[in-house]
Amino acid sequence: MNIVRHATTLEMGQAAAQFGAEAIRRAIQERGCANIILATGASQFDMLRTLVQTPEIDWGKVTAFHLDEYIGMPETHPASFRKYLKERFVANVPGLQAFYFVEGDQRDAAEECRRLGKIITPHPIDAAFVGIGENGHLAFNDPPADFEIEDPYIVVKLDEACRKQQLGEGWFETLDDVPSQAISMSIRHIMKSRRLIVTVPDERKAQAVKNTVEGDVSNLCPASILQMHADCGLFLDAASSALLAKK
Repeated sequence: MNIVRHATTLEMGQAAAQFGAEAIRRAIQERGCANIILATGASQFDMLRTLVQTPEIDWGKVTAFHLDEYIGMPETHPASFRKYLKERFVANVPGLQAFYFVEGDQRDAAEECRRLGKIITPHPIDAAFVGIGENGHLAFNDPPADFEIEDPYIVVKLDEACRKQQLGEGWFETLDDVPSQAISMSIRHIMKSRRLIVTVPDERKAQAVKNTVEGDVSNLCPASILQMHADCGLFLDAASSALLAKK
């Protein structure tokens, strides 16, 4: 794991975007196309803003996959991750080859997982842009996460800490409004990505960062699995890296 610290959240996001853009350009040069995964949330604001403005990326050769979405969430809801990505990414990269969204409001969530799994399986992921939750989750894989399941997409239950994070970030008015289930990319499938770009700002993530970097690899801190990845960049700001003992 390559730990990259920056003084500000903006600098962190910019550096993460450049690290990911390098992987996208390399894949296009080597194979003629690139496949990426995109996350959402407050942690991705500056990274996405920079990524869509990065020159020399032929977006017409890029296929994107959605990391996760709440079950039962309509796209019109302010907290919809589809809405987030369409406004912050898709609208700013005209000519994108394809974007496969998690349709969380489909009637059968298990069938939606199977649909997405069939699509993503033949697409090796070149760059996965993700974050870490306050409870150490990776995507919506809350502790204790399943490190063994091979299915690319799974139905997961959101724990209270995860739901409180969504409330605290301002996506919902009350805790009762936060869904209790989601469709999430599995840990194993995220880890198959050629390069991981992990962007984690804010003091409220500092303990999760410490557990991820300095703790044992454990499904009680799902993001600790990142220690096992061969090409993982962990991008931090001053606040999120404050508890790290290793300087």
